[in-house]
Amino acid sequence: MFAQRGAAIIDTDAIARRLSAAGGAALPALRAAFGDAVVGSDGGLDRSEMRALVFSDRAAKLRLEAVLHPLIAAEAAREAAAACSSVLVFDVPLLAESQLWRARVDRILVIDCSTSTQIDRVAQRPGWTHDLARGVIEAQASRTARRAIADAVIVNEQLTLAGLDAQVECLWRHWQPMAQNAVEQ
Repeated sequence: MFAQRGAAIIDTDAIARRLSAAGGAALPALRAAFGDAVVGSDGGLDRSEMRALVFSDRAAKLRLEAVLHPLIAAEAAREAAAACSSVLVFDVPLLAESQLWRARVDRILVIDCSTSTQIDRVAQRPGWTHDLARGVIEAQASRTARRAIADAVIVNEQLTLAGLDAQVECLWRHWQPMAQNAVEQ
């Protein structure tokens, strides 16, 4: 919805997926750090295998982040520099956990919903269960922590697409002129 209004979207999860896909720039380092067990039959990162590893082993999580986070940050910076918009929206799923990202952005929007809704939504994805979704969500920053860093919150709980779009429009009208002023200065 922000892209429809002219913002350039830089999706760090999509970047991570490209970096860890077959032939991706992160794959050699991931293979070196974790071995062949984390490489799937398609030649890319076996995300379910890696998820199981990092949520059972804190050191593995830190190794994964040490490989991926610098590459993601560099690619996000490259995409931002190439963007044809004065408004950049960085979609960062783990922003609350990252001092780096919070320091790089002017404002933070959190799209929020109840934990039970979040678990239900994640569990609908292929290969996910309610228990797996609950475990991953519990390992991340809490709703309270995410909301605490937000400049704005949109509650996406039983919201229609039209209702969500109306909230995005309101926020766009409020924030977009500030972005224009920052570019002009």
